[in-house]
Amino acid sequence: MEDKRKRLLDDYAYYLGVERAMSPNTVSAYCGDVRSFLCSPFASDLAALGCDELTGYLASCSEMLSKRSQARLLSSLTSFFDYLVKEGERKDNPCDKVDAPKLGRYLPVVLSVEEVDAIIESVDTSTPSGARDRAILEILYGCGLRVSEASSLRISHVFIKEGFVRVVGKGNKERLVPMGESAAEAFAAWLAVRPEPSGPRYSDLAFLNRFGKQLSRVSIFKMIKKQALLAGVTKDISPHTFRHSFATHLVENGADLRAVQEMLGHESILTTEIYTHIDTATWQAAILEHHPRRQGR
Repeated sequence: MEDKRKRLLDDYAYYLGVERAMSPNTVSAYCGDVRSFLCSPFASDLAALGCDELTGYLASCSEMLSKRSQARLLSSLTSFFDYLVKEGERKDNPCDKVDAPKLGRYLPVVLSVEEVDAIIESVDTSTPSGARDRAILEILYGCGLRVSEASSLRISHVFIKEGFVRVVGKGNKERLVPMGESAAEAFAAWLAVRPEPSGPRYSDLAFLNRFGKQLSRVSIFKMIKKQALLAGVTKDISPHTFRHSFATHLVENGADLRAVQEMLGHESILTTEIYTHIDTATWQAAILEHHPRRQGR
């Protein structure tokens, strides 16, 4: 990539991270999309680039990307060209004339309460790593945290006696989330056996690996896959599944949707409303399963 484009991409990354206060993961994803586009033959002239070139680039990526990924790619490019307009590099955003792919409503995988319990109980808490993993699972489910929020959670943000956790979420936005007894007890048990941090920068981090450094999101993902296997849960799950399950079970038990929105840190109530659709899908499936006119009866 030529020097001018590299500087432009670096400035764009700074803009996203500082001015827009986006999370490092979001900045990395957007910049990765834009970098791939800038290295393609469709982006030969940014100043004169039009809708046709963008449509051609998106079409060239369509076979490799799902519709959801295509929508994310278009969102990245829209943001980048908005930035170019803001900086006076262009007068218009060519993405405004590109139709986004139509997405069906996505219903995430959700665990039953029994499956959550089975996964949590499958952890061997006789070892320090087991105590840590149990605490992570309890907090992911009991507080509805994102995996990045759990990985970066600080001890000073967990108020065990008061029963809440201060979470720093996307865009460095803070929220307070109630902490149940099970999560509080598991977290206290982990702190009792937590190893010494390898340096001052890790002293306040809640979850450390065996080297005394920050536990990565990948490690949490692998741990959950392992525990699900031990528990006999065959669903394709990830750390985010616990967050989905937390929200779904709250809605099923009559929690106010606005309260769930606050706990999850959703900017829009429309994002939270998906859990009402999951609840509907659940009872519809149950009715059809036991309907007297079901085929095979």
